[in-house]
Amino acid sequence: MNRIEWNQYYMAQSHLLALRSTCTRLAVGATIVRDKRIIAGGYNGSIAGGVHCSDEGCYVIDNHCVRTIHAEMNAIIQCAKFGVPTESAEIYVTHFPCLQCCKAIIQSGIKTVYYAASYKNHPYAVELFEQANVKVEQVEFEGIVLNTTVNEK
Repeated sequence: MNRIEWNQYYMAQSHLLALRSTCTRLAVGATIVRDKRIIAGGYNGSIAGGVHCSDEGCYVIDNHCVRTIHAEMNAIIQCAKFGVPTESAEIYVTHFPCLQCCKAIIQSGIKTVYYAASYKNHPYAVELFEQANVKVEQVEFEGIVLNTTVNEK
């Protein structure tokens, strides 16, 4: 029996989370893992109960949508909300983290960032990850297709 590799498994979770994104510009998912256990997941979208970009359009200031909370931030905030420590955890993200998410990742104690696709990789984010000894590694996602059946009624 062939089993999916751990990095592919967690990255698949992040891609699945990205399917919940309400951002019309880029769908991103993030999965936080500690000791080979998923402790949180997030996707980019509006605040809980708020207006979504997919419904109302993006609220863009200086070429950034300010309505959207990034996937990495949503996952980290979920841990804070429920009292789950992120110290020495790993994060799997569909796209390279932005500068603000980079800083949040470092401050939360996450020690490894795995990302599937480059996306405006900010040189200062790369530098900050290096300064903080956060390992950053690109994991090419192989797009796992599951053999499932759906019961139609």
